[in-house]
Amino acid sequence: MSRIVAILYKEFLQMRRDRMTLALVFMLPLVQLLLFGYAIQTEVKHISTVVFDQSLSAESRDLLNAFTASGYFDVRYTVNSYASVNKMIDSGQAKAGIIFPPDYARQVNRGDPSSAQVIVDASDSMVANQAMAVATSIGLIESQKKLTQNIQFTGLPYDIRVRPWYNPDGITAFYMVPGLLGVVVTMTMMMMTSMAIVRERERGTLEQLIVTPVKTYELIIGKIVPYIALGYLQVTVALLVGVLAFAVPVRGSLLELYLLTLFFITASLGLGILISNIAKTQMQAFQMSFFIMLPSIILSGFMYPRDAMPKVIYYVSNLLPLTYYLDIIRGIMLKGIGFSYLVSQVTALLVFSFVLLTISILKFKKRIA
Repeated sequence: MSRIVAILYKEFLQMRRDRMTLALVFMLPLVQLLLFGYAIQTEVKHISTVVFDQSLSAESRDLLNAFTASGYFDVRYTVNSYASVNKMIDSGQAKAGIIFPPDYARQVNRGDPSSAQVIVDASDSMVANQAMAVATSIGLIESQKKLTQNIQFTGLPYDIRVRPWYNPDGITAFYMVPGLLGVVVTMTMMMMTSMAIVRERERGTLEQLIVTPVKTYELIIGKIVPYIALGYLQVTVALLVGVLAFAVPVRGSLLELYLLTLFFITASLGLGILISNIAKTQMQAFQMSFFIMLPSIILSGFMYPRDAMPKVIYYVSNLLPLTYYLDIIRGIMLKGIGFSYLVSQVTALLVFSFVLLTISILKFKKRIA
């Protein structure tokens, strides 16, 4: 019994000395519970919407007001061409588009069914399902209101024609597989590299680096290049499985996808190297990686739509490289868009890569801590 007490006492003293690990054990669950409990919402409201109103009439404004009053559609853009609607939805600036034909008011006034088109970006299936259901219900509710008036209609007064783009059949694999590819690469790159320098420090192999003329940036580059090759191997295998097993389309340029993936891999590697510079032990490196990994999965838009998150959490998700890569890979694979639509996402990943790798190089000291 005395031996057990001695061992327990020794372990308690060790835990007290390892204050960072102790702090991570207590703080990480608390922060994540508060963050995710506040962030996770499945009901999508305030969907970014673009409007092309060719009628410009009081009748079209009445129906548009019904959409905005529902709280599900936020009209953020008004354009004057179909091409502009396409561009807004392709770029992801708008998740839905509402189009009124030129003769919309005349159809309403003479008692004919008045048609309006609602285009929905179905590359995000959760947002698309919510938008389509709400748009259809708005058409039915407004039709019931119109039928109470003394106007004879040959059918339902409002004919809301919902058109899902990019994934019209709502196939879950089309939405999930590209996202899983980004999650797998993030997990592997960050967790493996986060333990790289820590492992050498624990094993004592950093002693060999002290007497070499290798510069800090050369060491960091030497550390990440093999993982870049591993990341591309993972991407290739995941793409083959997605295309062959789940019939996920690749509508855009495969070469462009591979080129832009490099920025995401380097950003994830930079994050892992930074963690390995901060952590003292492999356990700390693993805990820090997990602390970043879970928010990346939940807040990036992989599992839950970012449009449903509170504004504060939405802006926090902009600090995750996976958020931008999901736009890139889903945009190229499902929408077939090119670099011109993804400039902001690529720029963000470039900034992440430069900042994280620069901090890692400056922080790393070629000595035994």
